[in-house]
Amino acid sequence: MALENGSQSIDRAARILVRLVESEEAVTLSAVMEETQLPKSTAARLLRALERNGLAQRRPGGGFRPGPVLVDYARHDASVGDLATLARPFLETLERATGETANVAIPTPGGVTRLAQVDSHHPLGAGNWVGRRIPHHASSMGKVFMAFGAAQPPTGRLAKLGPNTITSIDGLLRELDDVRRRGSASTWEELEAGLCSTAAPVRGSRGTVIAAISVSAPTVRTTRERLADLTEHVVATAHALTDVITIRTHGNGEQ
Repeated sequence: MALENGSQSIDRAARILVRLVESEEAVTLSAVMEETQLPKSTAARLLRALERNGLAQRRPGGGFRPGPVLVDYARHDASVGDLATLARPFLETLERATGETANVAIPTPGGVTRLAQVDSHHPLGAGNWVGRRIPHHASSMGKVFMAFGAAQPPTGRLAKLGPNTITSIDGLLRELDDVRRRGSASTWEELEAGLCSTAAPVRGSRGTVIAAISVSAPTVRTTRERLADLTEHVVATAHALTDVITIRTHGNGEQ
């Protein structure tokens, strides 16, 4: 019983932590109570525990934000204050080289979250997905995150979003093995009909995957062979952005 209660406390604290990280505004005690269905005393105790360990901090105007440990980790791991801004010229170059929509995204518990997108100048673009969370299993960037440990593979039933969405865990795990071997991931009508994509990992100064760059294109003007060519451009762009992140980090004195 004690083990079960301990596990429940960890799960509840983790849910609060996810809320702190994902929320754009300070998270109030009442919001935590609503999220976790906990009584006020228990919710307050968990928030105090997170605060003591540097994972949450009180805001002068009320509520809580991510604590200094999380802020410092994000700063050092990403090695930049604004990944979207840093990636923008790389995306623009990628779009010019491929003629297709270029994206950069980060992993979040709720799915792939795109930070920036440079749209194709051709008709039949891939649509604007900035700010929208996309299920990891139906996204080339999500596959990258799962394959290289930036996100956990889902459990249970996988939603079918496109004609070719992988809907079995075994099939997804096999796909992730292939992604690790290739160093890149692709989709073909897995997120939605008529759309394909290819993605490669962007790494922080410690070598961990912190983001992904992708190209999305309509299948009406893309063959499997052309998708392989697009992959080469994406991989090169991801490597170039990784190099800049590394140089900036070392320039700031991080070892």
